[in-house]
Amino acid sequence: MSNFVAVKTGNIKNRKYHTIQDYIRKRIQTGKYPVGSYLPSENEICGQFGTTRTTVRKALDELLKEGFIEKEQGKGSKVLERRKSLGLLTVKGFSGSIDYKVKTVVTKGPKITEWNPVIAFSLTEEEKKSNCVYFQRVRYINDRPVVLENNWYASNELQLIDSDAFIEGSFFKTLSQNHFIEVMGAEQELRSIPASKEVAKNLGIQEGSPILHISVRFRTSKPGLNLYGDLYCNTTDYPIRNSYFL
Repeated sequence: MSNFVAVKTGNIKNRKYHTIQDYIRKRIQTGKYPVGSYLPSENEICGQFGTTRTTVRKALDELLKEGFIEKEQGKGSKVLERRKSLGLLTVKGFSGSIDYKVKTVVTKGPKITEWNPVIAFSLTEEEKKSNCVYFQRVRYINDRPVVLENNWYASNELQLIDSDAFIEGSFFKTLSQNHFIEVMGAEQELRSIPASKEVAKNLGIQEGSPILHISVRFRTSKPGLNLYGDLYCNTTDYPIRNSYFL
């Protein structure tokens, strides 16, 4: 009997820290805990959930690993701009810099279709059984087209999201705030290639001009959901740096 009680208590504690973690994460995702603000103190969270500091600290540690917060000595847990913690590559300016006028234009709206063989990464067996959602956009800096971007994901893992619903033009932000799905990491392949006719037309450059090609697979917090990207970047005037949002 005592062994049964111990196991049951352990499960309750496990659920408790997950409950706290999910609660805080969703408040960050929806902006109730804004970027740059500090979470309530550990004592306040303990009181709110009727639990111990050990459980609260476990929840905060998980949020730290996910990149939602950082801990500052003597101040507490600070909410981070999460896309800056992903360590992914993008053209400088798309991470929210005020130095550039940036915009995104959807050139091919989301539609359900078959997977494109251009995708550099092997699909999972479940993805192979599903059709995909595909869309294409062009990124502009100071009214100049800089990146042509193709994206895919399995339609059986996530419904088609109309481009009009993208929050501030960001697919990642839409997933986070409206669907509570986060990007957890990525695999990337980079190479220099000559621009094809389609790429050259979209980026306003000559066919055959050298460009940076980035193939990427994003892993998300939703089991089974990967996001695939195929980017063609004209980096002549704008270099690459960390921090990317889709």
